Amino acid sequence: MDCFRITGGVRLLGRVRASGSKNAALPIMAAALLVDGPITLKRVPDLADVNTLALLLGQLGVEVKRDSDGNLRIATVDPTPTKADYDLVRRMRASFCVLGPLVAKRGRGVVSLPGGCNIGTRPVDLHLAGLSALGAEVRIEHGYVIAAAKRLRGADINLRGPFGPTVTGTANVMSAATLAVGRTVIRGAATEPEIVDLGNFLIAMGAQIFGLGTETIEIIGVDELQPTQYRIIPDRIEVGTLLLAGAITGGCVTVEEARPGHLAAVLAALAATGADIDCRADNVTVRAAGRPRPTNIRARPYPGVPTDLQAQFMALLSLSTGESLISDSVFADRFMQVAELNRLGARIKRSGSSATVRGVRELSGASVMASDLRASAALVLAGLAAERETIVRRIYHLDRGYQRLEQKLAELGARILRERDQEAFLPARHLVGPQLVR
Repeated sequence: MDCFRITGGVRLLGRVRASGSKNAALPIMAAALLVDGPITLKRVPDLADVNTLALLLGQLGVEVKRDSDGNLRIATVDPTPTKADYDLVRRMRASFCVLGPLVAKRGRGVVSLPGGCNIGTRPVDLHLAGLSALGAEVRIEHGYVIAAAKRLRGADINLRGPFGPTVTGTANVMSAATLAVGRTVIRGAATEPEIVDLGNFLIAMGAQIFGLGTETIEIIGVDELQPTQYRIIPDRIEVGTLLLAGAITGGCVTVEEARPGHLAAVLAALAATGADIDCRADNVTVRAAGRPRPTNIRARPYPGVPTDLQAQFMALLSLSTGESLISDSVFADRFMQVAELNRLGARIKRSGSSATVRGVRELSGASVMASDLRASAALVLAGLAAERETIVRRIYHLDRGYQRLEQKLAELGARILRERDQEAFLPARHLVGPQLVR
């Protein structure tokens, strides 16, 4: 098990290139089940989650290889398997996106109920309701969803849930509907750029999809889809994380190969803290000096501030000159980072789906434990700004969603090292005090 050792207090300066989007690549990889011929995906990030989905697709008779240029080449070699086992699906929620393509293409899908980050309940009811509306017979047995249909048929479906549209549910139902007979209308569809990217990928394979980027998506089913090559969009969450890293260190950071249009709410929130933002066609620069101004952040579905950047904003505002309120309308329990940020000297108090952040003049290095993917990033950002040394443990969470983040931060001047966490391998009798509590 690895950890990061960070010596804080260095202003980040320079330029860094964003990777392709994890949250776009995963449903696109799952949608490759819909076609018989080879698919080439460009700019797929080299991440633990991508490797997990590649293993799962391998279980389903799909060969996934990364070529010398870093592209993924995906081809079905055995179209008969229909079961996605618990051992892989439990590792990340996006694995559940294979269900719709399996039912649409192979007539049956048996997929374990999903796992992923420990950030609260995320049911799949809307996925199942959508597939049922398309004519699939759906049941749950022994922790597996079993869905079957000789041929799906178009339907009018509403995917809006109590906390807004379902992103993975929209991906699952939209992918399945491309091979359904007739017309499907998805109301309350997710509008995230990653859903638009999936839709554009499906269109590149011959699907007929209209209304991408709006809450009403129309799909006219086709008999078959064709192989294609496709380039994944930049990862807006990585871009936002790198910009926040620049801001929390009072630095000047340019993120290249970004799409500023995907980050309007994020950039507005950063500007509200006093940072200077400069947007070009394919890059964004943040300049910051001094402590950030306090501001209120509410994580919302797109086009709002993403829930995946809520924890990183909390790290930044922990150093503000006043009091901020951070709330999350997507995942009310997504505040696992609070206790660990407080270990670094932050003054944060959670109440329900909100947290009050009272800015402090400085953070102090300590040993902290990551609990989920984005909380990991928040702890890294705090460590970059903290005095002396911070050790961030359990960074396997972070490796699920950031491609070699420590290298990118090092390019900007950060003093950050990846090391083997020797404490993780000590016998339990050697662990005393706070370690045992964890």
